[in-house]
Amino acid sequence: MQGALRAAGCRYTPQRAAVFEYLEAVDTHPTADEVYHAVRGRIPRISLATVYNALEALVAAKLATKLTHGDGAARYDCRGDSHYHLRDTATGEIRDLPTTFDPKLLERLDSQLVRRLANDGFQVTGYRLEVLGQFRPK
Repeated sequence: MQGALRAAGCRYTPQRAAVFEYLEAVDTHPTADEVYHAVRGRIPRISLATVYNALEALVAAKLATKLTHGDGAARYDCRGDSHYHLRDTATGEIRDLPTTFDPKLLERLDSQLVRRLANDGFQVTGYRLEVLGQFRPK
């Protein structure tokens, strides 16, 4: 973590470490506010601004991904492998979809899609998939 932060031009701090450790420990993709409330148990004097700065540093260092959707709050994911997501359309909650990532999915959907997009001036560099729905209350 320290090397990735330095390579991105960011300092390593105990606050950034605590935010990263929290992201690694949860199965959900929390908002900055959720991270803030969780990390305050460990670092009571941490501010929401510090949490936002820590999250942005982790994103810059490619240790986390910022997941945005419309006007909703951004959520954060520190899972480094390619994977899909489930998004609750009522709450905005995001969870990992428990299935294997298929790097050839676009080709399977339409064998000419990537070529047509390239001909139209768009180079595909990756893709994301979200399955939309609502989680049942626990």
